[in-house]
Amino acid sequence: MNAVVGAMRAEGKAVAVTKVCAWLGVPRSTAYALPKQRSPRRPRQRPDAMPEGFLAGLIYALIQVYPTFGVRMVWSQLRFTLGIAVNRKRVARIMRREGWTVHKRRKGGRPRVAVKTSIAEYPDRRWATDIALVHCGADGWCAFVPVIDCCTREVVGWELSDSWRARTAERALESALIRRFGYTRGAPPGLVLRHDNGLVFGSRGYIATAKDYGLSQEYITPYTPQENGLCERFIRTVKEECVWQHRFENLKEARRVIARWIAWYNHERPHSALKYRTPAQRRASMLPVAAAA
Repeated sequence: MNAVVGAMRAEGKAVAVTKVCAWLGVPRSTAYALPKQRSPRRPRQRPDAMPEGFLAGLIYALIQVYPTFGVRMVWSQLRFTLGIAVNRKRVARIMRREGWTVHKRRKGGRPRVAVKTSIAEYPDRRWATDIALVHCGADGWCAFVPVIDCCTREVVGWELSDSWRARTAERALESALIRRFGYTRGAPPGLVLRHDNGLVFGSRGYIATAKDYGLSQEYITPYTPQENGLCERFIRTVKEECVWQHRFENLKEARRVIARWIAWYNHERPHSALKYRTPAQRRASMLPVAAAA
């Protein structure tokens, strides 16, 4: 119907639409259902219209500097550190195409314990600590004890020693208190220290030290490391991005490298759980809120 009417109009014949519809046996409404003339679609202007090859080169350079970074961390470096307005999906597409992503292992049927949601809403309300092993070359395996703020993810104190006794964990706690409050007995009331049920944190010396400094210890449920997931995840990060990237000759070199990395982590590394802000930026934004509360 539309083709007949259009052809007759093109030839200039004055034929009533009513007659054409009567000849074809169709209603008149069909004659007016002609396709609308649409304007040609304009190509969408993307804000990140950067040449694909140039962007891939930047991504490759970042991966060489940070070989453990995935799609989100590479994108955060481009967006927030280098100031390049690029879409995260575009970064993911390039990295998958070039084979620069890491395949995740399949999750097995591991038994899990139901954990209640527990969020530290303000800084210096809950700290978390744990112990990890770091190989320090001639000095062998050494104990690394970080203390992090569960609200800001900031490393407030840490210690690396060739001794795995409680004194190493006590020094990490003392360094956190001194760096945060100026002296060991400056902790605010109600500050909680979360850790596992290891022998170090359950020793009489460590319990006495935490009590003397005014901290309340909080033990997680046995065989449930996810209750201390923030510290466990940080230990994985420091191993992937720092420890496993170096072959330390001795304890002194390991301390120097880890100290430099922790300073970068606190002040320069964007954190995905903090909306790609650094722990220092998160703490600066939370201080007025914490003071009002």
